[in-house]
Amino acid sequence: MARTTNLSRPIIEALYTEALVLADEVRAVFAAGTREPLIGEDAFVRLALSTEGLKTTTRMMHVLAWLLNQRALFSGELSESQVRLHGTLPPDRGADEKQLALLEPETRELIAETERLHQRIARLDEAWRQHFEMTSPARSFQDRIGRAFGNLG
Repeated sequence: MARTTNLSRPIIEALYTEALVLADEVRAVFAAGTREPLIGEDAFVRLALSTEGLKTTTRMMHVLAWLLNQRALFSGELSESQVRLHGTLPPDRGADEKQLALLEPETRELIAETERLHQRIARLDEAWRQHFEMTSPARSFQDRIGRAFGNLG
C-alpha cells in the first residue's frame, strides 16, 4: 500500500460535506436553547444544553474553519506556509460528563459524533504538519532495539 504524502482534495471535500451535515444537525438540536423556557422545564437541563451546545458548536466551527483553510489551499487562495502558520486546528474542549448525563441519549450521541470528527481532523492536522512522516509504533520499537544493540558492539 502506498504511503500518503499529503492530503487530497477528495478527502477534504468528503470531510467538509460530512462536517456541514453534522453542523446542521448540531444547529437544529441546540437551537432549542435560544427559545424562552417552557413552564416546568428543568433549569439544570437547560443549562447543560446551553453549555454543551456552545462547546459543540465551537468544536464544529473549528473543524469547518480547518477544512475551509485546506480548501483554500487547494484552490490557491492560501499558500501552504499561511495554512501551516495560521491554520492549526485548536484543541478540543470535551464535554462535561455531569452535564452530558442530564441530556437525552440522542443529544449525547450527537456531541460524541462531533468529538470523534474533531479527533479525526486533529490526527490529519498533526500528520499534515509532520509531512506524514510518522512512523508506526512497531517501526519505532525496531529502531530502538537496533540502536540499543548497535551500541553494544
